[in-house]
Amino acid sequence: METIRFEELQLSDAVLRAVADMGFEAASPIQAQAIPAQLEGHDMIGQAQTGTGKTAAFGIPLLQKIDAENRKLQAIVLLPTRELAIQVAEEIRHLAKFMHGIRVLPVYGGQDIVRQIRALKDGAQVVIGTPGRVMDHMRRKTIRTDQVHTVVLDEADEMLNMGFLEDMETILSQLPQERQTVMFSATMPPAIADIAKKFQNNPVMVRVVKKELTVPEVTQYYYEVKPKNKVEVLCRLMDLYSPKLSVVFCNTKKGVDELVQALQGRGYFAEGLHGDLKQEQRDRVMNGFRNGRTEILVATDVAARGIDVDDVEAVFNYDIPQDDEYYVHRIGRTGRAGRVGKAFSLVVGKEVYKLREIQRYCKTKIIPQAIPSLDDITDIKVEKTLDQVRELLETADLSAMINVVEQKLIEEDYTALDLAAALLKMNMGEDNEDIIDNFEIARSLDELDRFGRNGRRYGREEYGRNGYGRDSRRGRRRSSAEDAAVGYVTGEDMARLFVNIGKNQGITPGDILGAVAGESGIPGRVVGSIDMYDSYTFVDVPRKYSDQVLNAMEHAKIKGKNVRIERANENGGRSGHGFVRRGSRKNR
Repeated sequence: METIRFEELQLSDAVLRAVADMGFEAASPIQAQAIPAQLEGHDMIGQAQTGTGKTAAFGIPLLQKIDAENRKLQAIVLLPTRELAIQVAEEIRHLAKFMHGIRVLPVYGGQDIVRQIRALKDGAQVVIGTPGRVMDHMRRKTIRTDQVHTVVLDEADEMLNMGFLEDMETILSQLPQERQTVMFSATMPPAIADIAKKFQNNPVMVRVVKKELTVPEVTQYYYEVKPKNKVEVLCRLMDLYSPKLSVVFCNTKKGVDELVQALQGRGYFAEGLHGDLKQEQRDRVMNGFRNGRTEILVATDVAARGIDVDDVEAVFNYDIPQDDEYYVHRIGRTGRAGRVGKAFSLVVGKEVYKLREIQRYCKTKIIPQAIPSLDDITDIKVEKTLDQVRELLETADLSAMINVVEQKLIEEDYTALDLAAALLKMNMGEDNEDIIDNFEIARSLDELDRFGRNGRRYGREEYGRNGYGRDSRRGRRRSSAEDAAVGYVTGEDMARLFVNIGKNQGITPGDILGAVAGESGIPGRVVGSIDMYDSYTFVDVPRKYSDQVLNAMEHAKIKGKNVRIERANENGGRSGHGFVRRGSRKNR
């Protein structure tokens, strides 16, 4: 697409001055398409993801329509999270820097509502808020919408996933009929399309094609690991690559807390970020990360929506995301502003199938790597230490230290080489016990085509009369006793569960596997057959974990959809040729 400068977009002098002050010259693809459409007064749907410049894409046209002389509320922007609301409000303030008299106010849960009410009474033309808190103010009449001429729904699909559908519809239904409605969404699920149809008037569709949404500057690797070794592998990668700032993604809040505790226990400067933190805690964590006091930020996907730090050198997927597009969001945190970034994914068992889907979606290459050994890490540490020594030898005055060393060598029966070796060992610390044994070089994702989609070679396998099965990972025969040692589960020890969603809801076997393993905490490799139909799915899990899965999935959602999971009353043996439910019999 041809590069378009902001001067070509017919913007006010005040906005152009602010854009130049922020260091921008050319408009991003989404800005170049979205700003003219909105300035012409059209309703608009923009399909674009985080990191593409969406805030300026709706913020600039919004500000150009604001009457600074009128202190009444004129525009509302809805976003899914507090962090994102604060970030967007700050960026719009920067864009309005030279537009005197315009007040931008973020409103969100977790902050004292009395303070927000006071600020609203003082007057604000633009409110940036989460749906729940905006609804609270509308009920209290502290937000009056009679003069609102613009409403923006940013990250609309994420608001849907977080359960804000009814709030969004309620807010839109109470705004003036004569208004401009702008919506940005990375995806267009049916519920979002329904909102557009119901509340927008002939919207213009603006898309940034997927090719532009990927991050080609980021080199992507993956490592196959055992669940118990994930922390160790992560630490080895941290030691090997030594990124100054890195973001580690977990799928759950509990996972963030546990990983932060483990990393801090090993001496890393790590902090966590997730939705349960109070606002002051979130601010403290983010300030520490921006200032470099915190080197490793461990976060969930939703909490990371507001992270905007340009010099992140590496992203680690400690957990594989359940949604393909989350992967794009995650790796987009590095390789920004023309820098080169790296992304590392730790894959457990059948998660490698999910990574293959991600690779296909991103149209990119995720390179398999061997787990670095302790010898590799030791070599790297030695080289870095010696680099520091060389720098000291070349730049520092060491005469006083030389005198001390010479005196000690006279007093003790040691050579200079002995002393240097001891000091090097002290500097590097004690070696960790190597808990990873017999690891293999991870295979290419492209080789997975010959394995079944349901992953039976990882979960359930038939045994011959001699008690041997075929190990698809090593290409050799193995015994059932070996299976027990590595965590395979045989059919008679499996429980069949019924899930009330299927292909018609846009669900894949990978989504089911990710939800079951992610919510319950059981290893993904022990999940057995996933048999998917149009409107329901059967999934086999080890019988000893069945109660754990049922409890964990009681209030779970898969791709934003509420699910119900229960035991299937098998009538047809292990293969599940039938099941009895609610008094009826359905045959496969």
